[in-house]
Amino acid sequence: MLRLPPYQYHRPGSVAEAVALMAEHGDDAMYVSGGTDLVPNMKHRLFEPGHLIALKGIDELKGIEELPGENGDGGVLRIGAAETLTAVSAKPHVRELFPALAEAAAHVAGPQLRNAGTIGGNVCLDTRCTYYNQTHFWREALGFCLKKDGEVCHVTRTGKKCVAAHSADTPPVLMTLGASAVLTGPSGSREVLISEFFVADGIVNTRRATDEILTEIRIPLASATRRQAYMKLRQRKSIDFPLLTVAVAADLDENDAVRTIDGVVTGLGSRPRALSKWAEVAAGRTLDDALIDELSERAYKQCHPLENIIVDPEWRRAMVPVYVRRALEHVAGA
Repeated sequence: MLRLPPYQYHRPGSVAEAVALMAEHGDDAMYVSGGTDLVPNMKHRLFEPGHLIALKGIDELKGIEELPGENGDGGVLRIGAAETLTAVSAKPHVRELFPALAEAAAHVAGPQLRNAGTIGGNVCLDTRCTYYNQTHFWREALGFCLKKDGEVCHVTRTGKKCVAAHSADTPPVLMTLGASAVLTGPSGSREVLISEFFVADGIVNTRRATDEILTEIRIPLASATRRQAYMKLRQRKSIDFPLLTVAVAADLDENDAVRTIDGVVTGLGSRPRALSKWAEVAAGRTLDDALIDELSERAYKQCHPLENIIVDPEWRRAMVPVYVRRALEHVAGA
């Protein structure tokens, strides 16, 4: 049986109190919300904090509501970071405005984990790798890895860079919708676009500092007019992390010609990848079979999965144009 290491559990009543607790305990503390990712990682001794600072009970981190815009920008849909994935997927307002986000939230893990896990936790999900997400005994027998306790990445077989995979479902959709994350720490609050939130580093792949809390997600209400799609490839449809996710959003004119289009894939590298030059290729054209084929082939050429998940990388790559096509066909027929 895998047991948790000893720790002290704190339940602050406000964001300010949580930040103060983090300042008090420093590197020996971690924030926890639903705990669906952190607790198993603690059992595997990937993290051993002496203090856990709980966020899920803080009212400031709850709520799904429209906020008026500033300077006539049209407003945003605010989603509190402690809202569960079940709540996000079931909220009628989310399903009406941003159906792809509701779909993504509804496809994370299984029902029990969605009832506990939060959208903030999903955005901040730790990267995963077949050589990392193992017991301490397993990792020690291998000589550990670059992400934890070792000096070599067993995927690339060098010690230069960790390539653990980003495996969260909601960030690709949020990127196509122009969403941003609000982070609060000792120096106050700041807002970061989700498209700029991630970095290509499998060890620490976000711009969130360890003493910052992701307090809310903001999605421009103007993005609700975009046609949206979300697709997910996984071994078992009930619970597994993605082998690949695809998010697409497009603006079409009255003649169904493409004005703008965005595609994002994840599950392949250390951060979600925006598929490049889609807008240049598609602008002014109808999203017909020829264009869908061209965009799918472009995605295939840009995506090169690694052996960071126990599934053949060439098969995963072959699935890229298949799932991109399905997403584009959904957008075309929406």
